[in-house]
Amino acid sequence: MSLLQRIFGEKKQRAPLRPLYDAIVARGRAPAWYREGLVPDTIDGRFDMVSAILSLVLLRLEKEGEAARDQSVLLTEIFINDMDGTLRQIGIGDYVVGKHVGRMMSAVGGRLGALRDGLAEGSLRAAVARNVFHDAPPSDEALGFVAGGLERFAAALDGTATDAVLAGRLP
Repeated sequence: MSLLQRIFGEKKQRAPLRPLYDAIVARGRAPAWYREGLVPDTIDGRFDMVSAILSLVLLRLEKEGEAARDQSVLLTEIFINDMDGTLRQIGIGDYVVGKHVGRMMSAVGGRLGALRDGLAEGSLRAAVARNVFHDAPPSDEALGFVAGGLERFAAALDGTATDAVLAGRLP
């Protein structure tokens, strides 16, 4: 297979997951997170919320095992491409974009672990305090709003058919 076939073939494989990624970004940018939840309405704050929603979707797909592994990888690739493009748009130079994307992926990996643990323990408060508010939540109410919203989203995801999730029909 030629390089061009591999590149364009991967894009074609990712295309069916684009509605899911767009739904994840829309959910992460919902105004309530920033108004009632007091998540900073900044590039970093929006990254924190989009990556939290992405992580919960990836955890939902993880429950499907091998059946959804390829889709999880492709969804992550879409995220990486989006973050790469965003960094370039805000003026990050070509030489350091890869380093920034690497840090972002490390952050997503950390969120996956923290959210997985929090869901297993029955509360996302500690994970949200650390990964969304960076250990400095503006208030207990804001922390409760964001943690509760993510907990409800995760529970609703668990009750949503995998095909619907993959199609971008998030609860």
